[in-house]
Amino acid sequence: MSAPILPGATIGVLGSGQLGRMLALAARRMGYRVHVYSPEADSPTGQVADRETVASYNDLDAVRAFARAVDVITFEFENVPSVAVDAAAELVPVRPRGTVLYTTQNRLREKIWLDQHAFPLTPSIPVRSTEDLLSALRRLGYPAVLKTAGYGYDGKGQALIARPADAAPALAALGGQDAILEAYVAFEREVSVVAARGLDGSFAHYGVVENAHHQHILDLSTAPAAVAPAIARRAEAIAREVLAALDVVGVLCVEMFVTVDGELLVNELAPRPHNSGHFTVDACVTSQFEQQLRAVCGLPLGSTEQLRPATMANLLGDLWQAGEPNWAAACAFPEVKLHLYGKRQARRGRKMGHLTALAATPAEAAERAQAARAALIPAAP
Repeated sequence: MSAPILPGATIGVLGSGQLGRMLALAARRMGYRVHVYSPEADSPTGQVADRETVASYNDLDAVRAFARAVDVITFEFENVPSVAVDAAAELVPVRPRGTVLYTTQNRLREKIWLDQHAFPLTPSIPVRSTEDLLSALRRLGYPAVLKTAGYGYDGKGQALIARPADAAPALAALGGQDAILEAYVAFEREVSVVAARGLDGSFAHYGVVENAHHQHILDLSTAPAAVAPAIARRAEAIAREVLAALDVVGVLCVEMFVTVDGELLVNELAPRPHNSGHFTVDACVTSQFEQQLRAVCGLPLGSTEQLRPATMANLLGDLWQAGEPNWAAACAFPEVKLHLYGKRQARRGRKMGHLTALAATPAEAAERAQAARAALIPAAP
């Protein structure tokens, strides 16, 4: 096994959003330097990094120059082109490996990999034409969900097909991209397991988190989830098996459906810290961001013990539509933590920050988080 990369070294981050920002804050606290590679200047990560390289991911000369100046590279979102990861890997360790990114950044490749490794998943069929779509709908039935194969997140690049008349417009909206049709799942709840695997194969997880979405965007994450112990053990086992089979070094989130029959189906994989793991910053001994750092640097993984039940509530740009949110009102809740991402422009549906509420029970945490978020809306004059 490679020697650990110790504090004082420089961590390179491909991607510059809020996940990189929180990773950089964890790294700097532990004495590392942070360089970020970003297509945009003054990014959320760049604001707290030691150095920000602004260049296209397709500028492979710039990618190689960036790699020469760091000791290890990780990525904070999966839509980094694989050619950039491959170029960086010529010069410095990239963790997780580029093959993990390649598999998980495309829904079709991901579904094929999951099926080949016998993980339970939603039935799906590749779609490249109108004929493919109509054939797939005959096999899967209505309703069904059409999704782009790549570059989709927060509900982007997907459409519900409830009846035959929806098919053609849904396919046209994808603009000729390869797609995948998924059967509609009658699920009881959506859950996720955020887990980490070390360079030595060690494994740690944060338990099962229950997720609620609004308009396809994660709204609330509550931990621990209200699921039966047997379901929790199975979800944690699936996560362990996924990370081992992919040979992940770092944090990966496994998103799953719990069906009305109590079965688990894998929905998606995210090979990085995840929105549903943000609660770990305030509620756990080791946050998911410190865990990512420990893993990619070859350090021992930290304790994932959760100190108190918690709920994370996303803050979207919609909150700014009536003016600047009332931050003092949210901070008046003494057991609620405010996290803002440094994004310059608030837009509807854009993740601008989050609140984490701690409480004696998960239900109380969820209630507290929603009350604090409601208090952010300025009173009418």
